Amino acid sequence: MDSKLRRMAILSSMAMILLVSLLVLYINRPEGSGGNQKPPAGGDASPSEEQAQSPEQEKDTGTALGQIGDDLSAFLRDQTFFDQEVNPVLEAAKENAMRLSLMVISVEKDLRIQIVDSQGNLVTGESFFVKLDGLGEYKDLDKDGIIYIGDLTAGEYSVELMPVEGYRVPVNETRVRVKDKVEYVAIDDISLLIKTEEEIDAEAEDTAVADALADADKTEIKKFQKSTANAKVGIDVSKWNGDIDWDRVKNAGAEFAIIRAGYRGSVTGSLVEDPYFNINMRGAAVSGVPVGVYFFTQAVNEVEAVEEASAVLELIRDYKLDYPVFIDTEGAGGNGRADGLDVETRTLVCEAFCRTITNAGYDAGVYGSRNWYNNNLHANQLENYCIWLAEYRSAPLYQGYYHMWQYTSKGSIDGIEGNVDMNVSYLQ
Repeated sequence: MDSKLRRMAILSSMAMILLVSLLVLYINRPEGSGGNQKPPAGGDASPSEEQAQSPEQEKDTGTALGQIGDDLSAFLRDQTFFDQEVNPVLEAAKENAMRLSLMVISVEKDLRIQIVDSQGNLVTGESFFVKLDGLGEYKDLDKDGIIYIGDLTAGEYSVELMPVEGYRVPVNETRVRVKDKVEYVAIDDISLLIKTEEEIDAEAEDTAVADALADADKTEIKKFQKSTANAKVGIDVSKWNGDIDWDRVKNAGAEFAIIRAGYRGSVTGSLVEDPYFNINMRGAAVSGVPVGVYFFTQAVNEVEAVEEASAVLELIRDYKLDYPVFIDTEGAGGNGRADGLDVETRTLVCEAFCRTITNAGYDAGVYGSRNWYNNNLHANQLENYCIWLAEYRSAPLYQGYYHMWQYTSKGSIDGIEGNVDMNVSYLQ
């Protein structure tokens, strides 16, 4: 705070103190004081010896606020009053708030450098520069507090945050090891990358298109099926289903629910939490509906698949899961950032996601349509995970092995308005 602002703040505070003090003095004035008060009966109207004060006594009535006697505004005539030292506690807090740190991670031959404040939050709106030893400087072009550097040679590096006006940067360089291969482990502090829909253009980013719709025929079952000894019936939901009455859903016969945790944006690639995720997870838990989760992928490589899995692991950390964590692989209208992936790369994406999930102790699975499994994935490489098939007909034509079957997207169930996806699970 500069001297002018500090002076204004102190003046405002003193004015308030002056007002309160005058009020207190008025309320507690001695009996008999006042313009028309009469002196006590049998007494003298002049001050007594006890009431009288010597000049020395009057001098002692001064306070730390600059008050002299009854003069509460004396501090205004004190030329040194505003030259007092600044509160060291406030200055320390201010200094700490301006202190920056680097959080650096590597997944495979890359570095993601995150600039955070003293609370661990990303610092945005600044054009930060970092120096990577031997390779020069890199700039945060979009001012989002993140600098990504790819295509690095594996090995040890030093990262230095260059000085920024108004901030305190780390004195020492940050040492980091660039990994040679993906290790399929959750990324620390992935929460810094997870956005809400208020931070993005959800209409442009959330554009998954169900490929199974194009393969549906007139035999599609739209009624909620009954469970059997070997199969349970359930639903899968996301923000598109709106508010859900989970008690009614449970009473209607739903034995499980697969809830969308989030998605990667089709345009920017942002990791986004489904706005209804926590509401649905809590609602299902309270009503006693077993759950699993899924995440719509737009990852274009294994590194991004590990990021997506890490985001899901962060989102589910406080919840109990009874069903797997699925990667939802389908198109995004033809213009999605991952729509043009070749079969090999898309399969590697699914494997990287699932391996990261299983390494964290959860069951993992892959969701896709019959056409997607047949034409866009090496399905045989994914059979170690739970296969969730989407095929909208009375009996699937898919020849591969599957553990769950989404048999319609046009079902209905009490507790949810509009269409809802219906599923059969053969998991035991």
